[in-house]
Amino acid sequence: QVQLVESGGGLVQAGGSLRLSCAASGRTFSNYNMAWFRQAPGKEREFVAAVGWSTGSTYYADSVKGRFIISRDNAKSTVYLQMNSLKPEDTAVYYCAADGVPRQPVLTTTRWTYIYWGQGTQVTVSS
Repeated sequence: QVQLVESGGGLVQAGGSLRLSCAASGRTFSNYNMAWFRQAPGKEREFVAAVGWSTGSTYYADSVKGRFIISRDNAKSTVYLQMNSLKPEDTAVYYCAADGVPRQPVLTTTRWTYIYWGQGTQVTVSS
């Protein structure tokens, strides 16, 4: 059984920063690609960023590139999302997700690749 627990969400003014964390348990964290997704009210859940299991390679959605940074600490089984220069359109519930297959060589942005999900953490950016 895999558990993902997000934390770090909250209310912030536009231009501010937040750091989300996702603690994983239940399997060898270091063998799996990890990602963050988000879902705004009335919208589909969308990909935000992903980080690879081995080299720590990263990939970002165009909407957050240059503002958000995804990273991981395998010793702590934790993945982070540093969010800078936040905009009101970043307001959403942010979800941590883990790939279903170990040692995947390629990062993906598709939801069905990630079969383990956290409960989500709310991020609200005021204008």
